[in-house]
Amino acid sequence: MTIIYLKKNKEESLLRYHPWVFSGAVAHVAGSPQEGEVVAVRNSAGEPMGVGHYQEGSIVCRMLDFFCDTLPQDFYYTRLLAAYRMREQLQLITPDNNTYRLVHGEGDFLPGLIVDVYDDTAVLQAHSAGMHRDRHEIAEALCRVVPNLKNVYYKSESTLPFRRAFNDIKDGYLVGSESTCLATENGLTFAIDWLRGQKTGFFVDQRENRALLQHYAQGRQVLNMFCYTGGFSVYALRGGAKRVVSVDSSAKAIQLTEQNVKRNFPDTDRHTAVCRDAFDFLNDIRPEEYDLIVLDPPAFAKHRDAVRNALQGYKRLNAKAFEKIAPGGLLFTFSCSQAVSKEMFRLAVFSAAAISGRKVRILHQLQQPQDHPINIYHPEGEYLKGLVLYVE
Repeated sequence: MTIIYLKKNKEESLLRYHPWVFSGAVAHVAGSPQEGEVVAVRNSAGEPMGVGHYQEGSIVCRMLDFFCDTLPQDFYYTRLLAAYRMREQLQLITPDNNTYRLVHGEGDFLPGLIVDVYDDTAVLQAHSAGMHRDRHEIAEALCRVVPNLKNVYYKSESTLPFRRAFNDIKDGYLVGSESTCLATENGLTFAIDWLRGQKTGFFVDQRENRALLQHYAQGRQVLNMFCYTGGFSVYALRGGAKRVVSVDSSAKAIQLTEQNVKRNFPDTDRHTAVCRDAFDFLNDIRPEEYDLIVLDPPAFAKHRDAVRNALQGYKRLNAKAFEKIAPGGLLFTFSCSQAVSKEMFRLAVFSAAAISGRKVRILHQLQQPQDHPINIYHPEGEYLKGLVLYVE
């Protein structure tokens, strides 16, 4: 096995169980590792720090286990079983809810791996070369862990870095074959399109926040911006909203939203879907037309170099919502940009509120749910942040 030796005193982060080894900490490499290969990491005295997946770049190793030289037998099965049992204990796997994230990368001690489960299908996404190399072993372990699992779909063409190292990166079924899926989330039914949809096909991370919106929706005029598959819209309808308008610039997203609304509320006349740019739509609506607005845009900053422009985008978007929302309205506003901290996002929203001159109070500070856990040794795993604001 290839061994990575660290520079003197560069093992401190591993002693704190941080799962990344940066290139600047490496003294030398004994061997010629391939992308994704399992390697051993030792400190300058030759003592074992653990094993992980090798990858070229600033993060040269993502740690899978600590203070050992080899991985234990049945490694993936053991880790996946622990992740599944935690979701069971949190009562996230029930007859009313078969939609959940089973693996959240570092948060489940499997850095570079995402697995979302939709009823009888698991969608596997690799964000590291090592997880790509091990995808078949992971799929086999998933079938042993998740009861009644029929399909494992691999969706990593758009997520893998350093694609030049592989000529076999292709989305497709590792287990099972093409199928359609109606997944259940808190008793509501959604069609999941993992073949063509964003990420793994559905934004599982907003489940609890959608339920919170349902709690506040009774009798309100709801505007759901960046609606994607209409999750917030469907919950708002169940919560008794007087009217719900869903907006997205993607015609495919609008089609999915309309299908999901019809699937859960086949006879409703309270919903309208609009395919249009978000800023253009907000500019044209009448002031005070809506008293509950959801702003859940895609990541404005996917890396640190884009943070400044992202913060301007959040400020501009929220300022327009503050300008338009009715007195006594509620604004659910989110950022899913990992590079944007809670403090940065809150400052952007604060600035937008100040520009509007409205009186604004924070009712809730929102985050990712229990099945998107944050490894306490890896705070970088906190990415979703949101606010529920009362606007006078």
